[in-house]
Amino acid sequence: MMDVVALGELLIDFTCIGSDDDGYPTMAAHPGGAPANYLAALAKFGARTALLGKVGDDAFGRLLVSTLRKAGVETKGVVCADDVFTTLAFVTLDQTGNREFSFARKPGADTCLAFEELDLSLIDGAKVFHFGSLSLTGEPARTATRRAVEYAKKQGKLISYDPNLRKPLWPDLEEAREQLLWGLSQADVVKISDEEVDFLFGLAPEEGADRIFERFGAKLVFVTCGGDGCVYKNANAKGRVAALKNITVADTTGAGDIFGGSAMWKLLEMGKAPGSLSAGELETIVGFACASAGLSATRPGGISSVPGLEDVLRCWNNME
Repeated sequence: MMDVVALGELLIDFTCIGSDDDGYPTMAAHPGGAPANYLAALAKFGARTALLGKVGDDAFGRLLVSTLRKAGVETKGVVCADDVFTTLAFVTLDQTGNREFSFARKPGADTCLAFEELDLSLIDGAKVFHFGSLSLTGEPARTATRRAVEYAKKQGKLISYDPNLRKPLWPDLEEAREQLLWGLSQADVVKISDEEVDFLFGLAPEEGADRIFERFGAKLVFVTCGGDGCVYKNANAKGRVAALKNITVADTTGAGDIFGGSAMWKLLEMGKAPGSLSAGELETIVGFACASAGLSATRPGGISSVPGLEDVLRCWNNME
């Protein structure tokens, strides 16, 4: 029995750690991919998790599967293909640690995942099914994602969604908007960034949370706002929790995914339906997730930056 199964990309993030006199970057490789980061956070705190995805049968693909397995994530749903390369993301950072992305993905293995390759027994045994939008950028992964969501909903699973918009991966931003809105229409729990709310609706975080809750059927909405914390909303409460303060940001790659996984872990620990949570319970979930995400941003990488439970609890207690 799994707590959470996610579908989507498992890839290598190359992060800039310096440059030569001509401006060419020196890069460090880190394991990543939004659903993988999300599951790694859940697994770190003790949840049972599994990934449905695809990598190349190459050095990076094999290394990623090994890393995910060591992180405590079940990998039997990850397909290793010999006809396509593992997807690579190149992340450059500005002085504040914020990112710009370039991708080697024409195609990458993650885009080539077909529905027929999915191990549906993993979804059968899970409480939660999670997905994002990178698997919606093209076929066959788009159809695989849509059919997997439909399957999970028919099985009565809680549906979690994080748009995780990466504009360079979409040839047409109108198509991106259409696919992201479809994702919102499927989800019980939504974790979305303030930048994505602005892209989709041109609204501030609080108004964006209202829009998603009222028009898309979500039971619980988190709008993450970087250093300004997180806005939350369900049927019982709406508010904002501050971000972790007095930290030195090294790399924000994966911080939003780790927020999402941390929030889901706390939600599962409470054992309550998302729509029934009280204001106090939501403050607890978001405070824990903000502490976890903040700590992750002090370290490089995605999967490798997930903090331990004791560290999160100590920082969270200092926030209160």
